[in-house]
Amino acid sequence: MHILSFANLLADAGASWPLQAAIIIGGTFILEDAATLLAAMQVASGALSLELALGALYAGIVLGDVGLYGLGWLSGTHGWARRMVPAQRRDLGEEWVRQRVFPIVVVSRFVPGLRLPTYTTLGFLHAPLGQFTLAAIAATLVWTSMLFYISLRLGVLMMHYLGIWRWAGLAVFLIVIIGVGRFAARMYNKRTEV
Repeated sequence: MHILSFANLLADAGASWPLQAAIIIGGTFILEDAATLLAAMQVASGALSLELALGALYAGIVLGDVGLYGLGWLSGTHGWARRMVPAQRRDLGEEWVRQRVFPIVVVSRFVPGLRLPTYTTLGFLHAPLGQFTLAAIAATLVWTSMLFYISLRLGVLMMHYLGIWRWAGLAVFLIVIIGVGRFAARMYNKRTEV
């Protein structure tokens, strides 16, 4: 997602809150952390209301999470996919997951790179959708609110000190977040290999 294009789309939407919400929701499907940062920058500049930005971010992220669950569920209904996992393992996995939906979703929200495989696996194993959705909402509220608040405060500082260069500062911040996420995922993978 090109930073200025997203910001330009939001600016072009003007006072049309449905269009602004649709742009933010669409942005979460592309790269949710970047959409969160950019929405916070738009709120900091006064181009977007706080309520609209957070509401659209929450909606887009939870819809994306439920969509990943749905993809896993759909794959679990096809014979070719079910044959890839022996029935005995699938039954054990379903029972294990059913008892741990909430912690699995929360951990995968905070560890970069785990959401796609985890949420599709939960869908494949037919974890209870209600539990999954509640856990996704709770984890999204915490993670997105935290990232949004940090980005909002950083956005105000960047606007004050960097002016027009705030977008370059945002790009650096986004690269740092992605880098830290990849580093954390690598460390997690090394820890699980031991």
